[in-house]
Amino acid sequence: MANVLLKVENLTVNYDAIRALKGISFEVEQGEIITLIGANGAGKTTTLHAISNILKKAQGSVIFDSVDISSMPPDRIVSTGLVQVPEGRRIFANLSVRDNLEMGAYSRKDPFREDMEKVFNIFPRLKERVRQIAGTLSGGEQQMLAIGRALMARPRLLLLDEPSMGLAPILVDEIFSIIKGINETGTTILLVEQNAYKALNLASRAYILETGEIVKSGRAADLIKDEAIIAAYLGGS
Repeated sequence: MANVLLKVENLTVNYDAIRALKGISFEVEQGEIITLIGANGAGKTTTLHAISNILKKAQGSVIFDSVDISSMPPDRIVSTGLVQVPEGRRIFANLSVRDNLEMGAYSRKDPFREDMEKVFNIFPRLKERVRQIAGTLSGGEQQMLAIGRALMARPRLLLLDEPSMGLAPILVDEIFSIIKGINETGTTILLVEQNAYKALNLASRAYILETGEIVKSGRAADLIKDEAIIAAYLGGS
């Protein structure tokens, strides 16, 4: 029987009079890469923020590893092993690469030097720039740092919000290859990504969001061949 790591039920979020999420429900199983796909304003980032409890829910529940985290403070949620890499990277621009990585381990009481070496193995460029001020890194290096910082918290579920945004195509390929490698080492991933083609090629399953509702879901390999999905998200006609 599959091990459901994350269960989202009837998740509803309002922005004043606007209902941004209209009671969505979905599951993420241990070891999967799941992607949420949708146009701007569909509710993808809102979903991640509601899961992490950065945004208040109007109703619904979020169960992570059989524990209801719906009303848990965001910092405690990180301690459970659910960690978000935000859209726009949100690194600490005035701190060094090393300081940023250490900030990622703020919730831990145990030594984390070994985890930093693991991050450097995944992102050798960060090791080369370990004393560099993070704000002076390239866009691709800042995205690597944002992911590396999240890995310092030893996530079991990594929420990735638009990791390819603003990156050159060659760097997009590199970031997606790295995401695949992180998953292969045992980290489950929930991916929000506007590059639907890349996301569907990487993920095992996908959910399609439109104006705050899940309108379609299924195996990514099937959805990438769906004519409606092709027309709406993959540049088809």
